[in-house]
Amino acid sequence: MSSKRPSLPLAGGCSCGAIRYEISALPLTLYTCNCTNCQRASGSAFALNMPVATRDFRIVKGEPKGWRHVSPSGAKVTAWFCGECGARLHGEREGRPDSINVRAGTLDDTSWLVPVAHIYMQSAQPWVQPAPDAVCFETQPAPAEFREALAGWRSRFVQDR
Repeated sequence: MSSKRPSLPLAGGCSCGAIRYEISALPLTLYTCNCTNCQRASGSAFALNMPVATRDFRIVKGEPKGWRHVSPSGAKVTAWFCGECGARLHGEREGRPDSINVRAGTLDDTSWLVPVAHIYMQSAQPWVQPAPDAVCFETQPAPAEFREALAGWRSRFVQDR
């Protein structure tokens, strides 16, 4: 499956507009997490996560608030959200300073997004259907397995140069 390359920088923000951000390079990948924690945190069937290089992400308006907690895998995580409307924007994981996970639904233009992987399918709602050609994992994939999703993401974009 091929996708049209989006225009950079990517822009997004919270529901009320108090927080705005820009991403200066293509995201590293896009995947859904179907774990019960992500279902609870998103109020939906899954979280649509878009890892980006930390150096390519910047807040251009407002100041998000952080909620620090321990993930089901035991990692220390900070979830950043708008203090006005409560929209979760991105998260940081201790031990991974080079990337952050942006909630892809907070982008201004989401029309080009198609996930290449779905994780924690063991707890997915029974009606969730994976995207065509996506790699599915019952739980958290090992790093080597997840690299397959990264390669799939990069191969989707058509370079018009």
